Amino acid sequence: MPISKELQETRNKILDFEKRIEEMHLDFQKYCQGLNPKMPEHERLERELLFFSRRKIFDFELSKQLDRILYKFQNRKRIWVRWAEEFQRGVQPKAREPKSP
Repeated sequence: MPISKELQETRNKILDFEKRIEEMHLDFQKYCQGLNPKMPEHERLERELLFFSRRKIFDFELSKQLDRILYKFQNRKRIWVRWAEEFQRGVQPKAREPKSP
């Protein structure tokens, strides 16, 4: 039974990472719309994913799910970085403009 408990914990952790990626995506959308003043910390999530991915997962299905989550994170990270760069380029010129009375 301990093996199935371990598999269940691994499965839950993978699902949690997927949920956190989706939440991070929404947080980046809010940031780029100016609704959230602080850029989300995607580096912390990336470190946690990398640390978790170094574990040996012997279950083939769980291993495939983890690969899918890692791939999803890398694609989303590219999107987030591009959005942040575009947002920051758009905000900087506006910040330099003189305010009219």
